[in-house]
Amino acid sequence: MVKRNHKFKSGEGAMYYTRKAAMKKLQLNIKDFRQLCILKGVYPREPKHRARAQHGSREMKILYHKKDITFLLHEPIVWTLRDRKIFNRRIKHAAAKQNMNLRDIRLHNYPQLKLDHIVKERYPTFIDAIKELDDCMTLLFTFSTFPATKIITRELTRMSRRLTVEFMHYVIAAQALRKVFISIKGYYFQAEIKGETVTWIVPHYFPYSPHRGEMVDLSIMKSFGDFFIVMAGFINYRLYHSVNLVYPPQFAHTLDSEDTMADENKFISERIAALNVDLLRSDGGNGDAEETELLEWTGNDEDLPHVSQIRQEAQSVNKLKTLFKGLKFYLNREVPREPLVFIIRCFGGKVSWDKNMFVGATFDESDETITHQIVDRPSMDKQYISRDYIQPQWVFDSVNQRRLLPTNKYFIGAVLPPHLSPFTKSDARYVPPEELAMRKGEQEEADEQFEAAEVNVDQDEISDDEEVLDPEEEQQQQEYALLKAYNDERTDELNSGKDENGEQDQEAEKQNGKEKHEEGDDQRSAQAKDQPTKKPKGMAVKRGKVFKEIEQEQRSLTKQEEALRARMVKSRHRKLYSKLMERQKKSDKEANILAAKRARIEKEKKAAQTEKQKKQRKQILA
Repeated sequence: MVKRNHKFKSGEGAMYYTRKAAMKKLQLNIKDFRQLCILKGVYPREPKHRARAQHGSREMKILYHKKDITFLLHEPIVWTLRDRKIFNRRIKHAAAKQNMNLRDIRLHNYPQLKLDHIVKERYPTFIDAIKELDDCMTLLFTFSTFPATKIITRELTRMSRRLTVEFMHYVIAAQALRKVFISIKGYYFQAEIKGETVTWIVPHYFPYSPHRGEMVDLSIMKSFGDFFIVMAGFINYRLYHSVNLVYPPQFAHTLDSEDTMADENKFISERIAALNVDLLRSDGGNGDAEETELLEWTGNDEDLPHVSQIRQEAQSVNKLKTLFKGLKFYLNREVPREPLVFIIRCFGGKVSWDKNMFVGATFDESDETITHQIVDRPSMDKQYISRDYIQPQWVFDSVNQRRLLPTNKYFIGAVLPPHLSPFTKSDARYVPPEELAMRKGEQEEADEQFEAAEVNVDQDEISDDEEVLDPEEEQQQQEYALLKAYNDERTDELNSGKDENGEQDQEAEKQNGKEKHEEGDDQRSAQAKDQPTKKPKGMAVKRGKVFKEIEQEQRSLTKQEEALRARMVKSRHRKLYSKLMERQKKSDKEANILAAKRARIEKEKKAAQTEKQKKQRKQILA
């Protein structure tokens, strides 16, 4: 008798577990199951046919792949989570009996999760960990601004603060920062680490306001934070040794003292003060980064067409690393210190602030060698002539454009130019007019530099040729020049004589031609009646015609080509093609919305300006 195949016992119906079935399989509650999935990197799956995967049910359920749940079964921390459940019950029992000694003993012996093996398992190589550093640093910087709460413990915030300061010190020592931006969410930073771009967000420092439970689940964020702390510790250790820095770093001001932990303002001040101090290096040198030498390509540029572009980018990055070298900045107390200190130190500048307000100042405001003072107020009573008073946006815009911008647009009380994002793509559908003007200016500047370099090269070649010439060669060149001048004079005389004779012949021919012209016209008219018209032989020049394109026909042709292209897509690629088309339509729609919004804003500005001019005229006439 043939064995019967039961429904949903094979195929897609047997490939998925619901969340309830997965929790039953692992013998964990919902809280521990979520924590385990976060630590192991297991996420819900979306099946192709949901009805088959859910055994005929049509309701939406959270599904996990069967292989993922089997993978979680072999994880050692599953036993630790089960032990924690037992310890929680025992601690609750001891507290109910008011046996505080027994409760403290069980709290001391509470099982701790070891995540080292999970980090090594999820990131086999160091570059894999660097690629996932974006979310890690963003969350740790967020936790570093939190106070200690019931869920976010003091130990978590302290470790987040320490690891973020260590990471910023590495970026300063390696001069790895490339782009910066200010937004409503916070400060965006992008660094280049081991050939990978790492982008993270530092939130604005505001007083902490607790969120409601339905808005943000802090317990889930804490699970991510526990994993990212272990991961950041591994990464910082490797990064410090790659640039010959001692790990853990030796700070001039300790960040973990009881005094600073009790006072939050001191905690923030000492964290920023640590950024203004060089770290101890393992090779015995100082904290200054060594200048990198650019390697030159000795072959032909035709062999590698992108070599010139790569060389220009390397030269630009090398120049960017020392953008603020030799400049001294002084920060007023109303300026956000941490992002500015971090940026200025990354590019070789020196920075200080009021020593009476915050610790870690290296020079006073009265120092005459200060080149820039960063101010964020409408006016100042006392000003020094030897320095520029600028607003904080000048630092960010100078870094993004990779050159020191003129300071006249960023003076105290000036209306600042638009702060453009450096993360926009060059092939974006919509580009603001300010960015187009900036790109045009950069291109013109690059062309001028290229032309100047070509002129210098030509002058060097000419000077080299002049140095190589011998006295005999110079005499031969002079004789050749005299002979050439004599031949030119002879040819000019001959041509002038021919021109005079030619003019006389032309006058005689004209007189004879007038007499013959009348006789020839009668003969031609008679021959034209008898003989048919002959087509011109050979090539002939004709007047060109202007071809006008009809927009409607062009649009219809484009639509026909797109429809034909869509029909030629293979059936297995149609889903991908439809997704690409939807993405393109979405980007076009967003670009049109932005363009319409910009046009509306410009129209409102123009109307407001005309209204203002009318009011001024009325006041003048009155």
